[in-house]
Amino acid sequence: MTRTVTTSLALALIALLVLMDVSTAAFNPYGAPAPFALGSGVQSDGAFCAVLPE
Repeated sequence: MTRTVTTSLALALIALLVLMDVSTAAFNPYGAPAPFALGSGVQSDGAFCAVLPE
């Protein structure tokens, strides 16, 4: 396979996955988590062992 065929197939597969995800998922921007939790009061849960127990 040439690079153009491989690139075209990869981009088509990514586009297909994105279209399938968009068509099957209900998008609610108000229910989405914050992209950054800087100062928003949201705490991480787990996978951080440096925090002392309360």
